[in-house]
Formats: sequence, C-alpha cells, structure tokens
Amino acid sequence: MGGFSTLMIAVPMIFIFGYFAWWPIISGLTMAFQRPDFLGPDEFVGWSNFEYVLTDPLLPKVIGNTLMFAGLSILFGFPLPLLMATFMAELRGSRRLYSVLAYLPVLIPPVVVVLLWQFFYNPGASGFFNEILGVFGIGPFGWLNSSDMVIPSMVLAATWAGAGSAMIIYLAAMTSVSRDLYEAAELDGAGIVSRTWHITFPQIRGVILILLLLSIIGSMQVFTEPFIFTKGGPDNASMTILLMIYNYAFIGADFGAATALSVLLGLVLCVVSVIYFYATRRYSK
Repeated sequence: MGGFSTLMIAVPMIFIFGYFAWWPIISGLTMAFQRPDFLGPDEFVGWSNFEYVLTDPLLPKVIGNTLMFAGLSILFGFPLPLLMATFMAELRGSRRLYSVLAYLPVLIPPVVVVLLWQFFYNPGASGFFNEILGVFGIGPFGWLNSSDMVIPSMVLAATWAGAGSAMIIYLAAMTSVSRDLYEAAELDGAGIVSRTWHITFPQIRGVILILLLLSIIGSMQVFTEPFIFTKGGPDNASMTILLMIYNYAFIGADFGAATALSVLLGLVLCVVSVIYFYATRRYSK
C-alpha cells in the first residue's frame, strides 16, 4: 500500500517533468523534419532541413569559429579556476574574502558583463585596454573589430565572468580532502606544488573531469558573447553555431532549419559526452 501511495504522489511530478522537459525535445525532433506554419498545418519535408543546413556555405566557418572558441576556453579558461581554487585553499584567515572577490563577476548579469567589456574593448586609442597598452607603446588594437582578435577577446570576457563558479566548486571539493594527507606530506618535506600535484588533484580528479566535460559542452553552445558583442561579425568571424540557429529562426524565420541544426549539435555533443565518459572512466574513480 505504501509503495502504491508513493507512486500516486510521484505520477503528477513525473508528468509535469516529462511535459516541460521531454515534450519540447520531442517537438524539436519533429519540427526538424517539417516546415512549420503557425497559421496552418505543418508540412512534412523529410530530410530537406538537414540537407539545407549541411550545404549552407557558412557552416564550415561557423563550426571553425565555435571550435576555436571552445579550444581557447578549455586551454586558458579551464585551468584558471582550478589554479585560483588551489591558491585559495592554501590561505587561512583571508580565504573567505578572496573567495567572495573571485565570485563577484558571477553575480553580474551576463548582458551587463558583455556591455562592460565592450567599454574595455573600445578600439580607439582612448579605450581602456588600448590606453593601458599605449603607455608601453603598444597598440591600439581593434579587439572586437579584428577578425583575428575577436574570438580570443570574447574568450577572455567569458573566462572572467564564469571562472568564479568553477572555483567555488573546486574549493568545496578540496575541503573534503583529508588534512592527514597534507600533514603527512608536510612532514616529508613536500612543498605546495608537490602537495597539490600528488594529493589535491588526484583526490578531486572526478570533479575536475566532470567540470571539464561541462566546460566543453558549454563552450560549444556559446551565444551571449557573440550575439551582444558583434552579432557574428566582423565578416562572420565570430558567428557560432547557436548564433546561426538564432539567425535561422528569428531573422530568416526558418524554424525547420533552426531545429535541424539544433538536433545536429545535440547529437554531436551526445557523442562527445559518451566518448569522453568512456575515455576517462578509469581516471574518474
């Protein structure tokens, strides 16, 4: 009787979760094979939406831009919060103050962050970054107006805005590491680098691997920075996959192509996740 009562209580929650979580996914999969007409019945077009998306001449450039953003984010943005957390873990009385200061950028709305960094990236000689570099006789640089610098510039802004969240997670994981291990290492004469490499990182490697996967998935779905910073410019140098999906749907009014590209991106990320889990399962234990 108790099990039946529990099931009856859970059914409404399962229904609500399925409706708001899984029904949009199923609708998206269906729409990818249709030409939606919100004033009448949808037209089934088979694989035409996928063919249109895959033959779009802009797609290779968009994929390259997205991979470049993801690669730079992982290369520079992923180690930063881990190093910050390692530094914080070695502090004692002032750890809380530095943690709050490092987490502050996360509290700023993303749109405000982008607008703030737009001020920093002013391409004129009076721009914040250009003015600083001008003291050393460097620049000025175009930053967001340069095809070569626009993606690294966006990576820098995104890293500054998001590093605090990962740092707090790392810091919480590091507090669960037994202090006996550190004390034994200190008695053996191990320094901070040795303790971090041989004790801290192995003890929290599961958290590191999970956050690395989340960083890969998140960076492949970047949208806010290119949308507000440049709208994909200059010359589509910062056009990403999600921004292309947005343009399909809300500029070209082609919701079938937008959902088709969304499905393709979702499938790629699923495959990447499965491969990642299989490749790292022996290290995550």
